[in-house]
Parts: sequence; C-alpha cells; structure tokens
Amino acid sequence: MIAFLPIAATIPLNAEGLLDDLDWLTNSIFVSLLVVGIILFFSRRATREIKLVPDGPQNAFEAILEMLYGTVEDIVGPKMVKRVFALLATLFLYILTANWFALLPGVGSIGFGERTAFLTVPVIDVPLLRPTTADLNMTLAMATVFMALWLFWSIQEMGLGGFLKHMFGVKGGLKGGMALALAPIFFCVGLIEVVSIAFRPVSLSLRLFGNVFAGENLLVTMLTLGKSLGFPDFFAYLSSIIIPLPFYFLELLIGLLQAMVFTLLCAVYIALSTTHDEEEAH
Repeated sequence: MIAFLPIAATIPLNAEGLLDDLDWLTNSIFVSLLVVGIILFFSRRATREIKLVPDGPQNAFEAILEMLYGTVEDIVGPKMVKRVFALLATLFLYILTANWFALLPGVGSIGFGERTAFLTVPVIDVPLLRPTTADLNMTLAMATVFMALWLFWSIQEMGLGGFLKHMFGVKGGLKGGMALALAPIFFCVGLIEVVSIAFRPVSLSLRLFGNVFAGENLLVTMLTLGKSLGFPDFFAYLSSIIIPLPFYFLELLIGLLQAMVFTLLCAVYIALSTTHDEEEAH
C-alpha cells in the first residue's frame, strides 16, 4: 500500500528498488529522472522564445549560465572553457536541483508500507522518493564520468607524451646532469600524483554524499525531536514544524555550496592538468 507520513522516515544507506521486474529502477533513480525532467522543463521554457532583451525565465537562466561561465573561464582559461563548460554547468544545475528537491515535503515520507494496527501510522519500508545525491552510487557515477572526461581532455590538450611528461617529467626547466639526477625523484612524485588522481572520484563523491546524507538525517532528527523527548502529541507536532525551520534554510545554503564545490573542484582539476608552464611552452 502507499503510505503518507507527516514527517520523513530515517534515510537508509542503500537505495531500494520500486519494481520487482525492474531491478535498476530504485527510488534514487526515480528521483534523478524527476530532477532531469525539472531541469529540462525550465531550460526549455526559458529558451523557447529567445529575446534580445531577456526577461522572466530567460533572464534568470542566462544570469545563472553567465555567472557559471565567467567563474569557470577564470579557472580553466578561455580556450578550455569552450570544451568543458557544458559538462560543468550540467553538473552544477543537476546537483543544485537534486539537493533542493530533497527538501520538498514528501521526499522520504511517501512510500510503501504496512499498518501494524488499526488507525496507526503506517511504517514506510520503501520510500518512493529518495534524495538522489544522498545515494553514493549516484555521486560516484558523476565523479567517475567526470574523471574519464578529464583524462580525455588532458591527453587531447597536451598529447600523450606531454601528459606523461607533465606527470613524471622534471619540473622547473632543469636540463643536463641536474635534470638526470632529479629524474628518479620526480618520477616518484608522479607516482604519488597518480595515487592522488585515483582518489579524486572517491573524495568528490564522498564529500557530496556525506553532506547531503547527513543533512537529510539531521532534518529527520529535528523533525522527531519533540516525540523523542516525550512531548505531548500537540507540542511534538508543533515542534516538528518550528524546530526544523532554521535547518531547512541551512540545508538550502549547503545544497548551493555543495553544488559549487563539486563544480569548482572539477574545474580546478582540469586547470591543473591543462595549464602549461612557461618552460614547457618553450
């Protein structure tokens, strides 16, 4: 049966499947499809009739994209921004929309459950809507896709030889015997850099997942605080409305910050591997 709760259930660590015949369709994937639909709807509405002097949705959409474009261009440079902006802007819009979608009423509190007794609140076993960025599979997939494209763009920009030289070569324009003597040290430094790069998708995904997952469970704790402290039913219900309000505004800010952090870190990683030193340019 479909159950509706006035407050959200505790967010489980793993996403749950919604249909037995479709194992891949989890409540997290379902929400991700809704988020994509929302982005497509508003972007289509904003660009349906392009005006020379924008107003309404077009004005807001262009303002967001211009802000993102200028920020990314300052990091990766005017040449690389044309290649990478589409991906970075998509990541920002998707993460921001997904983070704020998770704060809507009903996310985590509508789902499938059973009543344990007559006229009791049903227990939700499988929430219909699960915050998609609170699913480690989703955040890890985004980080992995980015790192694959990062490797492609890096090799495309510098060439395979230039990329290997950037990773393992002697830095600082040293030549001759000094460069030969320091080559083993810089090679070891390159190996450390490889390990660091391998951990980038892990750090990107865990940072986003951890903040959103913790935020969702924090809201659940604040929503149920009155009941946990043994307040009478009326005061417990009143506290479930008043106490979480500051945390909702905090989660709105965190949702924006996490989208910016994920996007800007991706831009920095691109800049680090595609920006040539003056010595290398010669």
